Amino acid sequence: MVIDKKNTDPAKKRLVLGCGALVYDLLRLIKQNPALSDKVNLQCLPASWHNTPQLIAPGVEEYLAENSHLYKEIYIAYADCGTGGALDRVLKKYNAKRISGAHCYEFFAGSDVFEQLSEQELGTFYLTDYLVKNFHRIMIKGLGLDKHPELFDIYFENYKKLVYLAQTENEQLQKDAEQYAKDFGFEYEYRLVGTGGLDSVFEEIDLVPLATEEEK
Repeated sequence: MVIDKKNTDPAKKRLVLGCGALVYDLLRLIKQNPALSDKVNLQCLPASWHNTPQLIAPGVEEYLAENSHLYKEIYIAYADCGTGGALDRVLKKYNAKRISGAHCYEFFAGSDVFEQLSEQELGTFYLTDYLVKNFHRIMIKGLGLDKHPELFDIYFENYKKLVYLAQTENEQLQKDAEQYAKDFGFEYEYRLVGTGGLDSVFEEIDLVPLATEEEK
């Protein structure tokens, strides 16, 4: 476990600990608001945990056990993400906050839009910018489909549609996502949703005044 201490500016009192699959979006949001770089230390955990959610809560707890004392506030750039409430139990111990929602697809799209999509087709498989860019590594190789293609029917037996929830407008990513849908035999839908609820992590941080020199 890497401890932040040597790399932590004492003036940065807020930790944003996020999923590695969100790193590009988190960095882009910070870049759009340079003032955040003076307030936040951003750390990300392995994106591969997207396929192994049982590792998320223990991983977050291990990280916070080593580093939480270095920060005044802790924000977790995860939703529940398949942990079945285990992540929330960890966050309660460290007085940390996370993004509301069941998973990144919900907080990217927004709860109302995601609910509509689910109602339209329960058997929907979702992609984000990160998952489109890393489709082979995470979805094909990560699920073992490259060596055992017969697993496809087990994993995707009940899926009929692929929805690409895009954070950025990128023609190549749209073409790639549509091709993946064709390869899987799914209907395809594209939605440009932006970063959605991910923004709330930084909105909350930005609204909390930094401590004065007397308070430090």
